[in-house]
Amino acid sequence: MRIGKKLKAIRKERKMALKELAEKSGVQIATLSRMEHDIMTGTLQSHINICKALGVSLADFYRDVEDEHKTVSLIKQRQKHPSFVHPKKSTIEMLTTKVTEKKMMPLLIKIRKGGQTHKEENKPGTEKFIYVLEGKILAKIGKEEYKLSKGDSIYFDASLPHVFHNIGKADSRALSILAPPAV
Repeated sequence: MRIGKKLKAIRKERKMALKELAEKSGVQIATLSRMEHDIMTGTLQSHINICKALGVSLADFYRDVEDEHKTVSLIKQRQKHPSFVHPKKSTIEMLTTKVTEKKMMPLLIKIRKGGQTHKEENKPGTEKFIYVLEGKILAKIGKEEYKLSKGDSIYFDASLPHVFHNIGKADSRALSILAPPAV
């Protein structure tokens, strides 16, 4: 069972409207709605406040939540991947679905000759792994620069500002893993 389904079921069982739960828990109504629709999970503190407002223990709230998250996501090569095209000659393809339910986000980064990705700076606690599949990439991470070629990899704290430039004579491609997903 997902947290959203569990939260909604307990709230309905208690005959409590979202507005009333928001008032009693101190969690904004928009956040509660997003949680119930599994768009976001909320924080531990918000879960504690919600449980107090609903009169349920945290252990009961989390019971059976983990089991339903054991899933398999398969995307065949011929299926279209959600892509984000950037004006600086780069494209990022998501390599999985339902990223809000995952602990990591695998991406394929494609940078055309002379192009670059957009500058990123993820929230603290986020990590990123890059593995170069083709081409040559200059990774600018924080104040440092790293030249990467086919077969090279780099793992770093993604809260540092970072951008990737194609410095080769052809297009480049890299596998990127972001954990936890940035949603």
